[in-house]
Amino acid sequence: MTLQGYTAPLSPDGRASLVPPPPWHYSGDFLIVEYRTNPDNVIALLPPELEPADDPGAVCAMFADWQSCSADFHELVDPIQSQYKEFMLIVGCKYQGQPASRCVYIWVDKDFSMYRGWIQGFPKKLGSIHLTRLFPVGQGTPRLEPGARFGATCAANDRQIARAVVTLREISKTGPTVNGPPMYNTRHFPAASGLHPTIFELVRAGGYDREVSDIWEGEAELRLYDDTLEDLQAIAPREIIKGFRFSFGYSVDGVTVLAQHNEEAER
Repeated sequence: MTLQGYTAPLSPDGRASLVPPPPWHYSGDFLIVEYRTNPDNVIALLPPELEPADDPGAVCAMFADWQSCSADFHELVDPIQSQYKEFMLIVGCKYQGQPASRCVYIWVDKDFSMYRGWIQGFPKKLGSIHLTRLFPVGQGTPRLEPGARFGATCAANDRQIARAVVTLREISKTGPTVNGPPMYNTRHFPAASGLHPTIFELVRAGGYDREVSDIWEGEAELRLYDDTLEDLQAIAPREIIKGFRFSFGYSVDGVTVLAQHNEEAER
């Protein structure tokens, strides 16, 4: 009998795969802090195909509480397969002169999301992420109103990664801007032996059926911690721009490969 599946582990009926095939559908709540940092350190995180943004030091710190599913929606009635949270740092850039964005660091709390992210070029690691939840009733929740406060944290490998607080002021006229342009990430899979990767591609993340709620904005606080495997102090906040809170949904059916690195040409 032939083993089947979209991802490992393969099995006779294919159901054991950690990730089902696309399309993948996403709905989630976002807490974002936009800030500016040392532009040289942002530029150092860009691959050769991407150029600095007009505001080269701008960064988006994004916390997300997601629910996702595949084409048959079976995960929605087995929520442990659909719910996860993540924290990512996104920088602005340009691709062929046009505004672009790039996820440079990201942590997620479920293995299926980490694997799915690698397929799409997101450099995901496992972490522990928490966000203030919003409910329509009771006093155990903030409301979408001026003065409401939302918080979020991320930790990984017993280290604190980030902590944010956003205090709502009003409905935003612009929304966040750093993560708005198309996202260009890198799919990188090492070879089983040798130093040169088996897959090394620049890809543009796709997406369709996008929906967004009212976007609230306000004052924000953000701290990136220094005892991390990543040099987060290199892109730590120097100036807080603004915070945002909203809900967002979209669907994904793969990525577009824009460049494949040639091993021989780069030696």
